[in-house]
Amino acid sequence: MTEDSLYAIVLAAGEASRFGSTKQLAKFAGQPLVARAIRTAETVCGPRSLLIAGNDWPGVTAACRPLQGFMAVNPDFRNGMASSITMAVRSVSEVAKAVLLLLADQPLVTASHLEVLVNAWRASPDSICASAYAETVGPPVIFPARCFPQLMELKGDRGARPVIDRNRDNMIAIRLEEAAVDIDRPDDLSRY
Repeated sequence: MTEDSLYAIVLAAGEASRFGSTKQLAKFAGQPLVARAIRTAETVCGPRSLLIAGNDWPGVTAACRPLQGFMAVNPDFRNGMASSITMAVRSVSEVAKAVLLLLADQPLVTASHLEVLVNAWRASPDSICASAYAETVGPPVIFPARCFPQLMELKGDRGARPVIDRNRDNMIAIRLEEAAVDIDRPDDLSRY
């Protein structure tokens, strides 16, 4: 493993039932949300970027072409976000020192924000480096390899919250209020 063994994982497999259509393909500033997220990830991790698709995967992956990294389709996406996280972590666990989890529906997160997280992780590579916003911590978040077994045991639609909660004594929280903006409904797009 090299010093650059950080893999970005863009989670874009969900059904987005509250949105009413394939949210990942909704346009924000003229670009599909999922394409915006993967381009941001690629700016930081280049070919070590992994797109996890599921619902409407042909459309989602087409919106992201060309990819610097790679993509995978989660056939179990209806079982919740945890199934995408476990699939992604399993696919890179042999080569990654850490994973950077990003959500496709946080359009105000920029590469500069991710660089701040990456620099914090490089300074403390055994720590979780999470974004802090709206009285919580969450994605984008970097999990070191020591957390991979916990991530691969996740179930349901709570994402990686249980892993964050179990490791609060070894976590760095970086203020990132922009991460509080996530798109759940079509009218959310017009607010920003």
